[in-house]
Amino acid sequence: MSSIEMDQTTLRPETRHGEKKQFPPMQGRFIWYELMTTDTDAATDFYRGVIGWETQDSGVVGMDYTMFTVAGRPVSGTMELPQTARSMGMPPQWLGYIAVDDVDTLAADIVIAGGVVHRAAADIPGIGRFAIVGDPDGATFALFQADGGDPPPEAPMGTPGHIGWRELYAENAEGAFAFYRQAFGWQLHREMDMEDGGVYRIFRLDGQDLGGIMTRPPSMRYPLWTFYFNVDAIDAASERVRAAGGQVVFGPMEVPGNIWIVQCVDPQGALFALTAARR
Repeated sequence: MSSIEMDQTTLRPETRHGEKKQFPPMQGRFIWYELMTTDTDAATDFYRGVIGWETQDSGVVGMDYTMFTVAGRPVSGTMELPQTARSMGMPPQWLGYIAVDDVDTLAADIVIAGGVVHRAAADIPGIGRFAIVGDPDGATFALFQADGGDPPPEAPMGTPGHIGWRELYAENAEGAFAFYRQAFGWQLHREMDMEDGGVYRIFRLDGQDLGGIMTRPPSMRYPLWTFYFNVDAIDAASERVRAAGGQVVFGPMEVPGNIWIVQCVDPQGALFALTAARR
């Protein structure tokens, strides 16, 4: 999957008709994570060392795209940050792809709800259709509609190298949750009072917790999604981050469920996070 080029013009795509809905059980779930960066070779070496990912080429002709894998299974990918995105001031960042039944229709609905389409819906031959969008606060994410076939089973919770949590730092958490609930059917599971940090809203789908939404702190310059990747132990992983030229900017911190987290910045400046069941 690839955003390839960003179009900064707000668009309202035409809806495609007569197509079957793909993977109803996956609708509204994050299914892919993509690092857009300024140095893919350096970023690849960094994440291999920190998280333990292996790599393989995407195999898509004419596209320089590397997939990160765990035991041969792709879990995320990386590509060069497009020049048009750089010219708009977009820094290196991780992008989450959310499965939908109809990319074009939902992209249009997002615009109506106050969001934006950065990259109009386009096909990835033999894989699916995608669009790069932003919510009303400006946090960027992607929509993805698969061409067909069965989705791979999810790895057991806590499996090293796989996703552990998703977190949105919004301009206004209450408004952001209302937007995503309307777009993807996310349900509010519970709210946690974080005192100075405001209310932390945990959202779920079909009985499974997927992530949390909170109002961004002053230290966060703009709204964005942050993704937590599972590691075996948080202290050892934090040392690997530092040794490889990255920074630990928050934590270690223990969160409900006896889970430890840290938030980090890679050498190119992309924010990411790690989570583990032991310190």
